[in-house]
Amino acid sequence: MKVSAGNKVVLIGAGDVGIAYAFALVNQGVCDHLAIIDIDEKKLEGNVMDLNHGVVWAPSRTKVTKGTYADCEDAAMVVICAGAAQKPGETRLQLVDKNMKIMKSIVDNVMVNGFDGIFLVASNPVDILSYAVWKYSGLPHERVIGSGTVLDSARFRYMLGELYEVAPTSIHSYIIGEHGDTELPVLSSATIAGVSMRKLLEKDPQLEGRLERIFEETRDAAYTIIDAKGSTSYGIGMGLARITRAVLQNQDVALPVSALLQGEYGQKDIYLGTPAIVNRKGIRRVVELELTDHELERMTHSADTLRAIQDEFFH
Repeated sequence: MKVSAGNKVVLIGAGDVGIAYAFALVNQGVCDHLAIIDIDEKKLEGNVMDLNHGVVWAPSRTKVTKGTYADCEDAAMVVICAGAAQKPGETRLQLVDKNMKIMKSIVDNVMVNGFDGIFLVASNPVDILSYAVWKYSGLPHERVIGSGTVLDSARFRYMLGELYEVAPTSIHSYIIGEHGDTELPVLSSATIAGVSMRKLLEKDPQLEGRLERIFEETRDAAYTIIDAKGSTSYGIGMGLARITRAVLQNQDVALPVSALLQGEYGQKDIYLGTPAIVNRKGIRRVVELELTDHELERMTHSADTLRAIQDEFFH
């Protein structure tokens, strides 16, 4: 893997999610150069101009340009937010056919221009499309990262913070599995300000029901937001910026992303949401959480749901 001279990011897809991500990158000073590719060139020109006008107030100077696939040659990361968007009432898995074709075209264009960095995939269904990008690109699997359950976990931590009146940064709890309807919370290893969730559950028998309701709100939040404003964008944009920072700054931080499983949770040859250690080379290793029998059963169901669809395209 060659390392580019700077921390250049190529963003493909400047819809609501892509532009929220671009704004987060510029606002946080995460990269040196952000090149954006989108089929709506006129709107893209306006967005590039608008983003550049905010650089003076950002923590560092980010060069924002209208990009082409030639920009991929010296990019550290290519971030894919392109694809058909989820419509009200539509599940992420229903998008797969449309977005698989789009993904093949994008990856072919990126790779023919000599890209040798790290892919970050946000398009839905993200687990299946991350697997597709890995297959289509020919890159080592650790260099293809899906946004996975980074947003779901953030939503869950936020809601638990509201329940316990604690900052969400003081709550450690993961949502794992499919980024979608079969995902699951791992309560067995969760902590609230350092206190084990297991202990809290032992003390309060009614807590389990409350937590399941909070999880259901977390899982269904996208449907609520899409119904209200047409798309989810800010939460995922900031989640993508967090993953990008972990890569570019070589942070070795654990984040709940979509990664290729190679025996973890009893699963192989499938991308699923799980904590993983992320650094400048991509995914250094998957962190396999210790699950209860019930949690493992739910994780297996999530994997089986995705595999049934994945097998239609890759076997």
